[in-house]
Amino acid sequence: MIKFEKLPYSLLIAGHIVITIFMIALPLLVKVFFYGAIIYFILRLLTSADKNQEVILACAYITCLEVFLKMNGGLLFYEMIKYMVIAFMLAGILLRGFSLKSIPFVFYLLLLVPSIVIASQNIPISESLRKAVAFNLSGPVTLGVVAIYCFQRRITTTRLDEILKLCVGPIVMLAFYLFVVTPDIRDVVTNTGSNFAASGGYGPNQVATALGIGMFICFIRFLRIKNLWVNVLDIILFLGMTYRGWITFSRGGVITAFLMIGAVIFTLFFLKRSEFRFSFLPKLGVIALGLILAWGYTSLATSGLIDKRYANEDAAGRAKDDLSTGRVELISIELEAFLENPIGGIGAGQVKYYRAKKDGIVAASHNETSRLLSEHGSIGIVSLLVLIFTPLIFRLTHKGNVYFYAFLIFWIATINHSAMRIAAPAFFYGMALLYVVKPKVKKKGVPVETTPDFVTT
Repeated sequence: MIKFEKLPYSLLIAGHIVITIFMIALPLLVKVFFYGAIIYFILRLLTSADKNQEVILACAYITCLEVFLKMNGGLLFYEMIKYMVIAFMLAGILLRGFSLKSIPFVFYLLLLVPSIVIASQNIPISESLRKAVAFNLSGPVTLGVVAIYCFQRRITTTRLDEILKLCVGPIVMLAFYLFVVTPDIRDVVTNTGSNFAASGGYGPNQVATALGIGMFICFIRFLRIKNLWVNVLDIILFLGMTYRGWITFSRGGVITAFLMIGAVIFTLFFLKRSEFRFSFLPKLGVIALGLILAWGYTSLATSGLIDKRYANEDAAGRAKDDLSTGRVELISIELEAFLENPIGGIGAGQVKYYRAKKDGIVAASHNETSRLLSEHGSIGIVSLLVLIFTPLIFRLTHKGNVYFYAFLIFWIATINHSAMRIAAPAFFYGMALLYVVKPKVKKKGVPVETTPDFVTT
């Protein structure tokens, strides 16, 4: 069976662009492509000797494809990708087991149960408990299952880079689609608010988050790969995704991408000096110059509105009172709910109804941290501490994953500006928990020792 992550990078990118062109011409192909991808990954999982890598590869790909699929109606239901990730991870656990050291994440999942019981007592009669709980807990449950599967599971640096390489494909599809189908930017950008038209008619926050993942992967590939033509392709993709991220006028995903990039540079320079190369410096200069030129072009294309957006000004140049674009008000109401119910919270999915009673606004939370407090109470604080300190303690004994801090930053930043609308924060949190090792050097005539699934020391 063809392993697409092994294909030449240029062929991989070109193939995804061609597929996107066909999808634009015949939208039905979006669903055909998605279900074909699922069948492909299932077959690989069933036939491959290395089940671990296949599970992670499948989840990585469909996670990065999620926003494109949602934008084009390619899913049967809104949370489908999260359920698919859970299904692949559970299949991996059944086939290859999980580390007993991942017990903190089993405990984390158990901490979610009390909120369901409380919700069953508080939910309005006219509302569905199942839908309310499923929508709000699908993200946390996905995170817990991914964490259980990934914690201390071994993977080589080469394989991790191949998985990230394949992830570029679906994000290229998203970026190319936006370039082709969205209207002229000058026609649709009239203020400094998040722009749905420039985001393909879908949520700018989620689109910018997906593009931010692509920005990060293309950057690290450009930085670490020594191949001129691959570098040229990656810098073009990086700047193209950055431009599309900027003109969504949603800042969270783009800022998160730059925080991740900063984390990798910090890790390589200060924590992994042996892997730092002086050849990185000219490349960083090229990136900086490219960003300056891209920002200048974006500023011209938006008539200076992008400058005002990132300066937190309205179209007239007046400073906005709320940097968070309304999120502070949502958080403050959620904190009120926590103070009123500090032990067990108000129950999973109940903050929407609580907010409606308080100010008449029915709106889902944008911040997973404050949602945990309001709906889970002090139990939510305990679960958050488990999620923060378990990977940090793991990091003390394993420093092989140069992307550890980048993945962890992506998780914490994304859940605090976009909650867990998509599977990406849950999946990339799990990527931070992998035990990354250098591949064994093959010696002529000497068999390479099989790498065990988990850390045993």
